[in-house]
Amino acid sequence: MKNSKQILGLFLMTVALMTSCQKDEHGDNDILDVTIERASPQDFTDLKATALENLKQTFQIDVDGSGTFTTQKGVEITINGSCLAKNGNAVTGMVDVEVIELFDRGTMLATNKTTMGLSPTGGKELLVTGGEFFIEATQNGQLLQLICPMQVFVPTALTGGDDTGMTLWDGLIGMDCDIETGCDDVTWVEQKRNGLGAGIDIGQGAAGQSLYMALFNSFGWTNVDRFWNDPRPKTKLWAAVPEGFDNGNCALYLSYNGEAGSLANLDAYDPETGLFSEHTGIIPIGLECHVIFVSEDNGNWVYAINPVTIIADGTIVIEESDLSTTTESQLITMINALP
Repeated sequence: MKNSKQILGLFLMTVALMTSCQKDEHGDNDILDVTIERASPQDFTDLKATALENLKQTFQIDVDGSGTFTTQKGVEITINGSCLAKNGNAVTGMVDVEVIELFDRGTMLATNKTTMGLSPTGGKELLVTGGEFFIEATQNGQLLQLICPMQVFVPTALTGGDDTGMTLWDGLIGMDCDIETGCDDVTWVEQKRNGLGAGIDIGQGAAGQSLYMALFNSFGWTNVDRFWNDPRPKTKLWAAVPEGFDNGNCALYLSYNGEAGSLANLDAYDPETGLFSEHTGIIPIGLECHVIFVSEDNGNWVYAINPVTIIADGTIVIEESDLSTTTESQLITMINALP
């Protein structure tokens, strides 16, 4: 029979083992408490670039044919051959088309393509998306120009059904970037036609599905979007991250509960205080959301997902103990599972 000292020793060892592990609230297994390495800005940039590369779809069209193709998500795109030019000259033969389509918070986060639009007052406000798209055409490796619009039909079911307030937005990459690497964020600017937002029709496809029917007038990033609205009083929000992280090697996002087609980011950074914030004090007081921290560690994603209810002039603190590592696919799944 073991004596009391042996029993006490076994008990303390068990406690030590238990406290050396932490439960991943988003998984099924215990994760050993290990030190998270601080990423370089380039490593973090490369991680997001890989996520974007993984979403690329490629098509070939004959400019003398219909020029119509359908993406993995069921978006139908038609590019008229007469609308393509190379260095000002008409194009003939086969053309390569590259497409990226984003409809969910998980892929928006992994690629750093959030839904923040430039407001009439010059600030940034949250948008609700009907789909973010990158479209580009090349021939023999040379970029082509779009000289008349391409037709895009987007199933509205991909983002929760018909929304008559949607307009078209152009994506500007790195608009507010103040770091040497990692300028991959996007700011959406509403297209204007005759002084009004470029409206989108809603119609039915051949199979009876409801579609956003739009004319994209340029290659690059285009978004089907509208501003998100909330009548509650607004506040500014700050967030603190563990030592060794800054706006070069990590990013912070806000996932609003109930808004699966939106993702905000805290992209304003004060190097003196080390605090992240949004730009213009537009977060509704009382909003239930999740603050998401991401970075890189040895090719994996470092993350923390913390539920928060917004209070006036509040500061959210991400602790070292909040951090875990995961793969790209697992991170996307976790983000998309948020309420």
